[in-house]
Amino acid sequence: MAARRALKAVLVDLSGTLHVEDSAVPGAQEALKRLRGAPVTIRFVTNTTKECKKDLLERLTKLGFDIAEHEIFTSLTAARNLLEQKQVRPLLLVDEKALPDFTGIATDDPNAVVIGLAPEHFHYEMMNKAFRLILDGAPLIAIHKARYFKKKNGLALGPGPFVAGLEYATDIKATVVGKPEKTFFLEALRGTSCAPEEAVMIGDDCRDDVGGAQNAGMRGILVRTGKYVMNWSFHEALVSPIILSWVLAAHMPKAKLCTEPLESKELLL
Repeated sequence: MAARRALKAVLVDLSGTLHVEDSAVPGAQEALKRLRGAPVTIRFVTNTTKECKKDLLERLTKLGFDIAEHEIFTSLTAARNLLEQKQVRPLLLVDEKALPDFTGIATDDPNAVVIGLAPEHFHYEMMNKAFRLILDGAPLIAIHKARYFKKKNGLALGPGPFVAGLEYATDIKATVVGKPEKTFFLEALRGTSCAPEEAVMIGDDCRDDVGGAQNAGMRGILVRTGKYVMNWSFHEALVSPIILSWVLAAHMPKAKLCTEPLESKELLL
């Protein structure tokens, strides 16, 4: 078997991996500091649609994370890029705090439907409005289709079930722009001068983080934080992921992955 290429880039998930709402994951700040000591490019990738990038950065800074805005790539950015490419006027089913990332996008007389995590919009009248637009030919764009996410008081429904409901009712397949789509991971690597084979993804979601990264040609590390549930994990990944604590995950690029191929069977905990 051909040896893996040296590791040059690390993609890190945010919600559930570095923080859960307004609380940092225990040990995450120190783990990130150690990761900064490795000779790799770091990018932070997230499917969050609950807030714009500016607010997200402020939240992370207050929690003690040293992160620059240019290091963050969000599914909201990917959605905006697609809207500009298609030149459509969306019905935006997103949280109000996410709207600044769509500044300048025309939304009058919508001819497209964009759906993220927006509990206040997931009621009959609004979903029926989206349903009718799609029946009239509007494309359905899902910022992501996560089935659930972690809140302080437990797991909560993500936008995926609501996207699936519109797909079922209209018999139309949504275009997904966030994780686990291959294009999302490749866009996140843009500007790093790194090939997918030279990158690893660290996250708490076996399907969207690890499985998506593997499908894009990257390696994947699943951390035991956030939405991680042991009994749900292995059948969701393309191959068995490496499962680590955040502390061990942060050590790996510096200690081993930069020079040696990654063998999940050696490091599975």
